[in-house]
Amino acid sequence: MARRSAPPNAGPAYYGAPTQRRQLNDPNETAVSRFLREEVWAPDKLPGNINILTGVAVFLGGIFAMRNWGDMIVTI
Repeated sequence: MARRSAPPNAGPAYYGAPTQRRQLNDPNETAVSRFLREEVWAPDKLPGNINILTGVAVFLGGIFAMRNWGDMIVTI
Protein backbone atom coordinates (compact mmCIF):
# COMPACT_ATOMS: atom_id res chain seq x y z
CA MET A 1 0.00 0.00 0.00
CA ALA A 2 1.35 3.39 -0.93
CA ARG A 3 2.16 5.89 1.77
CA ARG A 4 0.14 9.09 1.62
CA SER A 5 2.02 12.15 2.67
CA ALA A 6 2.28 15.82 1.91
CA PRO A 7 4.06 16.87 -1.25
CA PRO A 8 7.74 17.74 -0.92
CA ASN A 9 8.51 21.19 0.55
CA ALA A 10 4.93 21.57 1.79
CA GLY A 11 5.92 22.70 5.29
CA PRO A 12 4.29 21.67 8.57
CA ALA A 13 0.75 20.29 8.53
CA TYR A 14 -0.35 22.29 11.56
CA TYR A 15 -1.05 25.90 12.25
CA GLY A 16 1.43 27.71 14.42
CA ALA A 17 0.62 30.13 17.19
CA PRO A 18 -0.78 33.43 15.98
CA THR A 19 1.80 36.12 15.62
CA GLN A 20 1.70 38.89 18.16
CA ARG A 21 1.19 42.35 16.76
CA ARG A 22 3.43 44.87 18.41
CA GLN A 23 1.67 48.07 19.22
CA LEU A 24 3.39 51.33 19.72
CA ASN A 25 3.52 52.51 23.29
CA ASP A 26 2.28 56.04 23.62
CA PRO A 27 4.25 57.80 26.37
CA ASN A 28 1.22 59.97 27.15
CA GLU A 29 -1.11 57.00 27.64
CA THR A 30 -2.33 56.47 31.19
CA ALA A 31 -2.26 53.13 32.99
CA VAL A 32 -6.07 52.98 32.94
CA SER A 33 -6.34 53.53 29.20
CA ARG A 34 -3.56 50.97 28.57
CA PHE A 35 -5.40 48.44 30.76
CA LEU A 36 -8.67 49.06 28.91
CA ARG A 37 -6.95 48.70 25.53
CA GLU A 38 -5.00 45.54 26.40
CA GLU A 39 -7.47 43.68 28.65
CA VAL A 40 -11.02 44.90 27.99
CA TRP A 41 -11.21 45.88 24.32
CA ALA A 42 -8.62 43.43 22.96
CA PRO A 43 -10.24 41.28 20.24
CA ASP A 44 -8.87 38.01 21.63
CA LYS A 45 -10.27 38.71 25.14
CA LEU A 46 -13.61 40.23 24.12
CA PRO A 47 -15.69 36.98 24.07
CA GLY A 48 -14.66 36.14 27.64
CA ASN A 49 -15.39 39.69 28.78
CA ILE A 50 -18.85 39.52 27.22
CA ASN A 51 -19.52 36.24 29.07
CA ILE A 52 -18.53 37.86 32.36
CA LEU A 53 -20.71 40.89 31.63
CA THR A 54 -23.68 38.64 30.79
CA GLY A 55 -23.30 36.69 34.04
CA VAL A 56 -23.11 39.86 36.13
CA ALA A 57 -26.15 41.32 34.35
CA VAL A 58 -28.24 38.17 34.97
CA PHE A 59 -27.16 38.12 38.62
CA LEU A 60 -28.04 41.78 39.19
CA GLY A 61 -31.29 41.36 37.23
CA GLY A 62 -32.28 38.49 39.54
CA ILE A 63 -31.59 40.61 42.62
CA PHE A 64 -33.61 43.46 41.15
CA ALA A 65 -36.53 41.16 40.29
CA MET A 66 -36.58 39.54 43.75
CA ARG A 67 -36.48 42.88 45.54
CA ASN A 68 -39.35 44.26 43.45
CA TRP A 69 -41.56 41.23 42.78
CA GLY A 70 -40.40 38.66 45.31
CA ASP A 71 -43.60 38.92 47.34
CA MET A 72 -45.54 37.44 44.42
CA ILE A 73 -43.44 34.27 44.60
CA VAL A 74 -43.80 33.66 48.34
CA THR A 75 -47.29 32.57 49.42
CA ILE A 76 -48.01 32.60 53.13
